[in-house]
This record gives sequence, C-alpha cells and structure tokens, in this order.
Amino acid sequence: MTKILLLSDTHSHIDDNILKYVNQADEIWHAGDIGDLKVTDAIKALKPLRAVFGNIDNAEARAEFPEHNRFQCEGIDVWMTHIGGYPPRYNNRVREELKANPPDIFISGHSHILKVMPDKKLDLLHINPGAIGTHGFHKVRTMVRFEIDGKQIKNLEVIEFKR
Repeated sequence: MTKILLLSDTHSHIDDNILKYVNQADEIWHAGDIGDLKVTDAIKALKPLRAVFGNIDNAEARAEFPEHNRFQCEGIDVWMTHIGGYPPRYNNRVREELKANPPDIFISGHSHILKVMPDKKLDLLHINPGAIGTHGFHKVRTMVRFEIDGKQIKNLEVIEFKR
C-alpha cells in the first residue's frame, strides 16, 4: 500500500501545514505551477516526489520536471500533466492520447478547482487537487490524499485550508 499526497498550484508557497501532510505520505505528486523550486526542494528533502511543470514555471523548473509524467504506482497507471482539462472536455494536447491509451488515473492542475470525477467512457479517474498556494482566485486551499493498494484506490480525502 502506498500513501499519496497530491497537490498542485503551490505558486512558490510551502508552509508547515503542507509539510505536516507531506510527512504522513509515502509519495508526493505535484501537478504543476510549482513556482520557486524551494517548494519541491523542501518536499524532496522529506519524501519521494513526482512532479510536472506548469505554465507559470520557469526554465529551471522545466529542466527538472517534465510536462507529462506517466508512471506506475503499484498496479495503477498514472498520467499527470498540468493542463489537462476535465471529462469529457480534455485539453487538445492530451485528448487523442487519452482516448488511445487511457491511464487508470489522469491528474491535472491549472484550474485551481478541486475535482475528483470518474470518466466512465474512458474508464479512468480524473483528479484535480485544486490549489494549495496562496496566489489565485480560490477561496479555499486544497490538496488530496489517498492510498493505492494494488489496483485499488482507497480512502481518498480532501484536505482544506482557509486562504
């Protein structure tokens, strides 16, 4: 079983509240708009990190992290990218590949809007953890944690902080 903490849109913000949840996870996944790499450096000092760059990220972040990160976690095929859209209106950059080779979990950030929703047509779970940073229009800062146990996704929980 692997405990995952999924976050996005930190926009250079990292604090003790976030790091408390980082310490409780086995892996951290960051869906882009990192901002200052002090965010990912702080996370990597504590736990393994998988991340993608977002549209606000500079050349340094783009050199360290890919635009798309497709990987396996236990028995689950995961595809993470920053700008991905939502079922059934996926972004043009990912739509055809999603249809041709759908993962079990498709993760995107960018919108600052928390959404966890199944795509029954493609038989996948879409997750956008919202935004945990303090920059943007969102009123509540959010991230998501869950467990992967073989081919099962369990105990999905939304973590919220006031802005």
